[in-house]
Amino acid sequence: MRVITEKKISEAVESLVLSANHYLPYDALKALKEAAENEKSKKAKGILYKIVENHKLAKKGVYPLCQDTGIAVVFAEIGSGITIDGDIYAAINKGVETGYKKGGLRKSTANPVTRGNTGTNTPAIIHIALVKGSGLKLSLMAKGAGAENKSALKMLSPADGEEGIIEFVIDTVRKAGASACPPFVVGAGIGGNFETAPLLAKKALLRDIGDKNTRDKNAARLEKILLEKINSLNIGPLGFGGKTTALAVKVETHACHIASLPVAVNIQCHSARHKTITI
Repeated sequence: MRVITEKKISEAVESLVLSANHYLPYDALKALKEAAENEKSKKAKGILYKIVENHKLAKKGVYPLCQDTGIAVVFAEIGSGITIDGDIYAAINKGVETGYKKGGLRKSTANPVTRGNTGTNTPAIIHIALVKGSGLKLSLMAKGAGAENKSALKMLSPADGEEGIIEFVIDTVRKAGASACPPFVVGAGIGGNFETAPLLAKKALLRDIGDKNTRDKNAARLEKILLEKINSLNIGPLGFGGKTTALAVKVETHACHIASLPVAVNIQCHSARHKTITI
């Protein structure tokens, strides 16, 4: 059985922090370029090209993509064929702290009541899953507050059905407007229960923008419907109008109680910062 040390995990997380904050994922950059080329609005087109230029400058100078360097959200998938030598939570948090410090990245983590800054960008938000295999997969998101604050959860009635789901997602995006820095990637979690739906929505944001949902044809159909409706809102890049309000909508589902229909919407701004590594 493979043994993975705390040190190796910390080093991997540190690299993810630095990479996520400085380099936009290829799929996001590609989607932004395509959106700029397809925009009819001169102003919207110009804004999208400026966002692409911002990425180039960040990459060249190794600067943060955004002044809000986010709170670290880490998904760890631990293979059944490995052993962690030590405390995985401590290892992840050490990697987060070191990465943010080395990168000179803003300290953005605070006590929720006193608002006192922790000074270390920790504790990170960590989700652990046990899976088959002999590796450790770590996915890190640097999640800014602007879009996160516009995310929402609603416990719908089963009678609301698909129409209610669509209405809630669209209404959430409409309310987010310019303040959440569009164009967005919209993650929607449908089903499960009160805590499951938001987690589904969050995990949906880790998917590549251009991927197709081949596991769930109903989710894939909803993704298409929602993207079309969102892009007809005319919010546009940074709220200046245009047909690019969202780059993608990602829907994840889970079975739920016969008497409930939880729906969560997690909004991600145009700086879709996430990276994955497998040890």
